[in-house]
Amino acid sequence: MPSLPLLSGAVVLGGIGSFFLFHVLSGRGDTGVGVNVYRGGEIAQLGRSNGSETSKKTIGRAGESDYSLCSSIIRRSCVIDGDTIRHGWTKIRIADIDTPEISEPKCASEAALGHRAKERLLELLNDGPFEVVHPGGRDEDVYGRKLRVLMRDGKSLGMMLVDEGMARRWTGARRSWCG
Repeated sequence: MPSLPLLSGAVVLGGIGSFFLFHVLSGRGDTGVGVNVYRGGEIAQLGRSNGSETSKKTIGRAGESDYSLCSSIIRRSCVIDGDTIRHGWTKIRIADIDTPEISEPKCASEAALGHRAKERLLELLNDGPFEVVHPGGRDEDVYGRKLRVLMRDGKSLGMMLVDEGMARRWTGARRSWCG
């Protein structure tokens, strides 16, 4: 039987246990359950608000380009679509906007605008530091994504997409992007 090289300090595990152990041993923050996310040497608390206050911490640094587009490979800090990101291992639904669907669009124009919104959100995230703010109300949506607003210099990144015609203000119900 061939021997495997021994990596100093490495632990070889499979499945979810390796994820938890890696994050605890590597000092990269907790496991995403609860949720402290370390990024660029700073920490962002994405946990629940205490009911009267909002959870608000600055993340990232100017000049960083830590975000990429998500793909079939699970990635940290990536853009899933125009209103959903993964920050660290935490999925965040941008709470103040709705963007066209790209996974199951109802028409070609919805798909095209959805992809433009996704690309533009990627640019906005990589333009510099921003804050992740709990807007009050529910902590998560029905899919388990954290509901948050992304802010830079007092302005919502989501509202920037609205101003550019790539998103709508979230009113609590989806409306058609076709026709």
